[in-house]
Amino acid sequence: MSTTGATADPLAALGSLPGVPESVESVRKAVDRVYGHRIMRRRSNEITSEAALRGARGTAALSGADWALEEVRRRTDFSGDDEARVVGAALRLTAEAGQLLSIWRQSPLRVLARLHLVAAASNDDTVGRPRQEGEPVDEPLVELPPPSAAEVHGRLEGLSELIIAGGSAPALVTAAVVHGELLALRPFTSRNGLVARAAERIVLVGSGLDPKSVCPAEVGHAELGRAAYLAALDGYVSGTPEGMAAWIAHCGKAIELGARESTAVCEALQRGAA
Repeated sequence: MSTTGATADPLAALGSLPGVPESVESVRKAVDRVYGHRIMRRRSNEITSEAALRGARGTAALSGADWALEEVRRRTDFSGDDEARVVGAALRLTAEAGQLLSIWRQSPLRVLARLHLVAAASNDDTVGRPRQEGEPVDEPLVELPPPSAAEVHGRLEGLSELIIAGGSAPALVTAAVVHGELLALRPFTSRNGLVARAAERIVLVGSGLDPKSVCPAEVGHAELGRAAYLAALDGYVSGTPEGMAAWIAHCGKAIELGARESTAVCEALQRGAA
């Protein structure tokens, strides 16, 4: 996405694309249903914890580690094979994201660097900074050619400026653009998908749409499937109004499915308390 030039608030302009207002309204209704559940008034901390676990499982699945929820819940050692390390990274990011909300609006690039540091869990000198010219990108599930390091730096600065400036765009639109831009750019040498989805969660929580973090979009993205996820990303990368709208709608559906997941958790807790 080009983040400069066209309008004073390009994110707000995206909110008026065909179908996007309807997605925004549908997401709001889905989130409101969770927050209106009687269990949320008494046991919201439990719902938040469960949503975090399910969200971590979902984002790990999209990055190639599709474990059963109970396996994620019971495992304590994530230092084994590649899949275990992906799941461990997803869990660490989920825990870290909530601590970065206050920094995000002032210094989003600092937050992204921290997210990569947490995800990579390595002392390699490529960790925690945007990649440089000639450095490879290890993101096998996204086959689109990565932009040059120079383009990455320029677009990250543009994205940062938009976030810091704020604006009137709905939370869904901002979250979808942050997610899509990071996935398209793959600014780090590894773990870009995990970082992009963690950043989406930070936007949704920090915007006030989902302040208790109980509507894990990562669950919905995983449920919709990797093929649909990558097809929607192709639309984002195309930069066309239709492609952008399709990506935003896809992210909206993922949030709705995350909300539905937590509603089901509320219902299960209610039945257990009855």
